[in-house]
Amino acid sequence: MSVSDYQKEQAESLSIVRKHLSSISRAQKQDLLAMSADYLAFREQVGRFLVEHFGGICRRKCYESDLSACCTREGIITFFADMVLNALVSTPERLDALEAVLGLGNSGRKCVYLGPEGCLWDLKPVVCEMFLCDSAQKDVFEKKPEAARQWEEFRRREKLFKWPDRPVLFDRLEKIFIEEGYRSPLMYFHFSPGLVRVKKLAGLD
Repeated sequence: MSVSDYQKEQAESLSIVRKHLSSISRAQKQDLLAMSADYLAFREQVGRFLVEHFGGICRRKCYESDLSACCTREGIITFFADMVLNALVSTPERLDALEAVLGLGNSGRKCVYLGPEGCLWDLKPVVCEMFLCDSAQKDVFEKKPEAARQWEEFRRREKLFKWPDRPVLFDRLEKIFIEEGYRSPLMYFHFSPGLVRVKKLAGLD
């Protein structure tokens, strides 16, 4: 079974991230983590919220039922910054596991990153973390309007890290690698016409 173009792009980007991170000093890695601290704190808060309000529902309705509608094959958008952030908080062994699965053919309906125990990423792509299907939202938010308000606040804060109408972390992380001579098909903030246009209209490019 051949490896798809999607998997090749993912593997190429992961390889770039690992290569650069292995070439810099520990202090430089700490600088990257410090730059990302607000985002990592945000993700920790979102993670606790999802476990509290959606853990049982999503696992029962989606993962255990084998539907996994939110984790479809090659339907997950990963930003280059997602790769960088995950690599910063993961062990080499965990990253080896991602590389290994990207080298295998995937004939199923599920995302290549979805293993028997769930997502193989330690810090899931933000698109995955911030996705809640309509059914799950209805089940929870109709009973807990305060949770619905909290979720809307999380969605607002998400944009502060990845919507480039202002300087944002995801754009900045791409730029660091670009300045070192790297290019990745996942560097949407610098090469996607839509996001480049957002930056241009904001006077950022």
